Amino acid sequence: RREQARLKASVLEEDTEEWQRDPRFSGLQRVGGVDLSYIKGDESRACASLVVLSFPALEVLYQDCRMVPISAPYVAGFLAFREVPVLVEAVQRLQQEEPQLQPQVLLVDGNGLLHPRGFGTACHLGVLTDLPCIGVAKNLLHVDGLVRDELHREQVRSLQRSGETFPLRGTSGKVLGMALRSCNNSSKPLYVSVGHRVSLGTAVRLVRACCRFRIPEPIRQADMRSREYLRK
Repeated sequence: RREQARLKASVLEEDTEEWQRDPRFSGLQRVGGVDLSYIKGDESRACASLVVLSFPALEVLYQDCRMVPISAPYVAGFLAFREVPVLVEAVQRLQQEEPQLQPQVLLVDGNGLLHPRGFGTACHLGVLTDLPCIGVAKNLLHVDGLVRDELHREQVRSLQRSGETFPLRGTSGKVLGMALRSCNNSSKPLYVSVGHRVSLGTAVRLVRACCRFRIPEPIRQADMRSREYLRK
């Protein structure tokens, strides 16, 4: 908790890059995605996957999939201590081997500020790499009074078209993220939250711009490639 609180002091919840302020994201050329896939029954190893896609074409420019040892146990609310070290290593390898392909923003399969102590995996990875980071979760984390109750389900049903959103406002009154309908073919929303060096509005717009299907393409490609690596 102390370490999370210490690092959280460095989180920037606003846009820090020129391209973020442009309605069409001109100047944004590379978007990264990260994912970890585990083998059933093996908690000591995982496949860490980092991909970099071109933007706006969303074509894969770089991929790094490899088996990595996992030393920390899974503890709810502290997942980042288990996963972020190997993701930081993947980013550092890219910076050393292909610096011209460094992503200008990272999409993370997980939460940012939408977290019991306001410091999820996307914040943790953002602060340690100093890259803009966005948390994109498939399920709602029950925090600050947010629950998947009938009211929440009603709000989800109100998202009729791709790009529609509603704020995830906790009982504290703070907006912790946004529920986003990312494509017309899926009524299941994504839960987008700020990681680091990006505003919530920009985070939602960018996630939407990266979606061909429900899951934004950088995360989808990282996930597919790590699963394929494990199959092989």
